[in-house]
Formats: sequence, structure tokens, C-alpha cells
Amino acid sequence: MIRLLRIARREYLAYVKTFGFWLSMAMVPISIALFGVGPTLIAKNTPPPLIAVIDLTGQGYGPAVEKAFDKPPAVQGEWKPTGIVAPSPVPAEGASAAIGQKLKPWLLGERTLPGGGKLGVAAVIHPAAGGQVSVDFWSSNLSQLSAKKTVNDAVDERFQRLKLKAAGLDDKAIASLDEGAPDMTDFSPKSEAEGKTSLRDRLPGIVGFALAMLLWMLIFTGAGLLLNSVIEEKSSRILEVLLSSASVPEIMFGKILGIAGIALTVLAVWIGLAGAGLAWKQPQLAADIASVIMSKGLVFYFAFYLVGGYMMYASIFTAVGAFCETTREAQTLLGPIMMLLAVPIVFMTQAITNPDAPILEILSWVPLFTPFLMTARAAVEPPLWEVAGTGALMMATVALVVWVAGRAFRAGALSTGKVDLKGLVQKLRRAD
Repeated sequence: MIRLLRIARREYLAYVKTFGFWLSMAMVPISIALFGVGPTLIAKNTPPPLIAVIDLTGQGYGPAVEKAFDKPPAVQGEWKPTGIVAPSPVPAEGASAAIGQKLKPWLLGERTLPGGGKLGVAAVIHPAAGGQVSVDFWSSNLSQLSAKKTVNDAVDERFQRLKLKAAGLDDKAIASLDEGAPDMTDFSPKSEAEGKTSLRDRLPGIVGFALAMLLWMLIFTGAGLLLNSVIEEKSSRILEVLLSSASVPEIMFGKILGIAGIALTVLAVWIGLAGAGLAWKQPQLAADIASVIMSKGLVFYFAFYLVGGYMMYASIFTAVGAFCETTREAQTLLGPIMMLLAVPIVFMTQAITNPDAPILEILSWVPLFTPFLMTARAAVEPPLWEVAGTGALMMATVALVVWVAGRAFRAGALSTGKVDLKGLVQKLRRAD
């Protein structure tokens, strides 16, 4: 036991003493923050497009589009692009195709608008067969989808109003239709405030998904560090020296324990940074998240599946590393495992909206996926028999994987040269 702890301590200090470890650990939350905030910052600081509306129908679609772009956001805090309906640079007459050709110099920036600036978007509205209208949407930016949707919605709303007016409704009656939208309130039997749902009620699914992603990152990071450590010591013959002074279980579990300390250090730093930032910006939200984690028992789910998942994947990666002289060799053996690790990512997002989907329930019984999918689903309180059954199956798999990995580690640590699948099986059979 003393030698195991010494190996674990050596493994832990080998990483935490390096500057690169702390730098890379700090970059992860920074990158996540930039990924979440970056698009909003770009959108808010992007100048609004200058829009020209050319109405060939004479039915007042131009003012309708202008009003749509001046409309305030429907949801507080939601960013909505604002446009400026510029004077038309071409006369509103002639075929729409001819107008489009005249618009090209303005859209390409070869000519500027009278008030200055480059034309960003142009909407040519012309009559179509059967009393309908058609819109030619011109833009030099093929991804200008928000402005396109705003124009389309404004034209559609104006068209509906004109049809209602033609059917005999006056302006007052048409305006009253906008006031008739029903107020909808969400209720749930699981809500605490008289059944009314709020963000606090929706948090469990979101928090469960976030914890599952965190678990995936921790297990992947820890297993990757183990793999690199074993390969490095195997190629430098340090592993052979360790085998002469300690048993296989001591070396293997010492390494796994040492890297587990690294994973817990990373977890503490990430949670500390995220918690401090959230408490500073949104103290009530931080309190709600903490309440969800504690009241729903997510902290215990997370701890249980972290131990089980880490032991399972750490043992696999350690055994693979013992058979490899270089990282390139390890990548060929780990290819199928990496593909399996990607599967939970695909399905974890569904756990927020459909935690009881049959495919999620089935995949939760696959031990390799159990830690991630059950953590993601834990907040919605799956049946106790399912939690117990998947947990027992996972731990049984962990015990089997650890036993096989121990034999593989012994066989691989003393092996030399490249190992194919047939040779790997033979070495496992010969291992004591």
C-alpha cells in the first residue's frame, strides 16, 4: 500500500508541478465562455444592414418592412438585427430581373447610397399569379438569414391584412386580431409554485446535461493523461524498473489513483471558477443550481458515476498504453474506443427534452455509456430499479475490465515490438 501511494504521489506531482498543466486547465473554461459569449458579442457589434425595399405592387409593403425592422425584440435580452430601410437606389418600375441587375453595383459596394454606406440587402416585392405576391431577396451575404426572415414575415403579415380588408374587415377589426392572442402559462405536477413552471423547474434537465458533459471531459482527460504517462514510461524503460520494485496492481492502481487526483484538481478548479463567476453575475441562478444539485441528489449520482466511469476507462487506457511504444500505435488500438466515447455526446442533448426516450433508456444499460447517460437523466429522477440495475451492471463491468486490464498491463509492460490483435490475445492468455 505504501508503494502504491508513492507511485500515485509521483504521478500526481509530475503534472501539477508543470506550468502547462495549469495553463491548459485554465484555458478550458475560458474557451467555453468565449464559445458561449462570442456569437452574441459579434452579433451585437455587427453594423445593421442597409436595406432597400422596392415595392412593385403599390400595396404598402415598404412601410410594413420598415416597421418590422424598427420593432423591439420579442423577448427581453434577445438580440434582433435592426435594419435601415434605405431609399431605393433604382426606380420601382420594370421587370424584377432588370431591377436585380441594376442592384448589383450597389450590393457589391461599387456604388454607395446617397446618404453613404453600402447597400446590404434589397427586397423586390412584385405581384404574382392568383393575387399572390413574390419577393426577390438580394444580398451579397448568402448567410443573411435573419434579415431574410424579417422581410418574409413582414410581407406575409401585410398580405394577410390586405386579404382581410378585401374580405370586408375594417382597420379596427383587423387591429383587434392582434390583441386576441391567448396568454399561456406552463404548469407541471412537479413544479413547486402551485404547479406553475419557471426556470427553476427547468434547471434539473439542464444541470444534469452539464454534469454529464463535465463527467465526459474529466474521464476523457484523465484517461488520456494515463495513456501518455504509461507510453512514456514504457518507451523509456522506466516501467520495467518500477516492475522490479513494485507489483503490477501497485503500479497500475498507483497511476490510476495519481491521475484521479489530477482529475479532482481539475474538477475543483473548474467548479470554483464557474461558481465564482456565476455567483458574481447571477447570484440567484447560482443558488438555484446549487439547490438542484443537492436536492435532486445529483452530487451523489455524479460521484458514483465518476468513480465507475473513470475506473472503467482508466483501466482500458492504461492497459492499451502498456502495449504501445508510441502514441501513434495507441491511436490505432484506441480508434474503436474513441468512436464509442462519441456516442454519448450525440444522445446526451436529448436527455434535456426527452429523458425517457426509449433509445436513451436502452443505451443507459450499455456499461460504456451508463456513466454519462444516467448522469444526464438523473435530474428527472428515473425509476429506482433502473438506477440500481444500470449501476450494478456498470460496476460488474468495471470489475471485469479492471481484472482484464491488470493481466494486460503485466503482459504489455514487458512486451517489445508491435503488437497485433492475435499477439495481444496470446499475451493475455500467457499472463499470470
